[in-house]
Amino acid sequence: MKLIALILIALVAIEHIYILWIEMFAWTTKGRKTFKSFPAELFEPTRTLAANQGLYNGFLAAGLIWSLLIGDPVWAKNVAMFFLGCVIVAGLYGGLTAGKAILVKQMLPAAIALGAVLVWM
Repeated sequence: MKLIALILIALVAIEHIYILWIEMFAWTTKGRKTFKSFPAELFEPTRTLAANQGLYNGFLAAGLIWSLLIGDPVWAKNVAMFFLGCVIVAGLYGGLTAGKAILVKQMLPAAIALGAVLVWM
């Protein structure tokens, strides 16, 4: 069962690496297809802002990956819970301010992973 928790942590980390890629490197291409409600004329002028957001998503992914590499089970669990909690807070805020889809796409997977960590790690 611990393996399920580790896989869920890894999936959330991969999702945030993907978000990093979109926001830092593909904002004016894939970003346009992903964020359809965002005005097309604003993608180019907001490249730097999106890249900054992408960097923060990278930090979340790095923390989650770090939790998978820690040998001590107590520390691994605590680090995983902290970074999953950060993703949940970011997802809640994004869901309330930017779009409800963030609640399902970002917050929910992290909440499921956190539940698995609490039960199985």
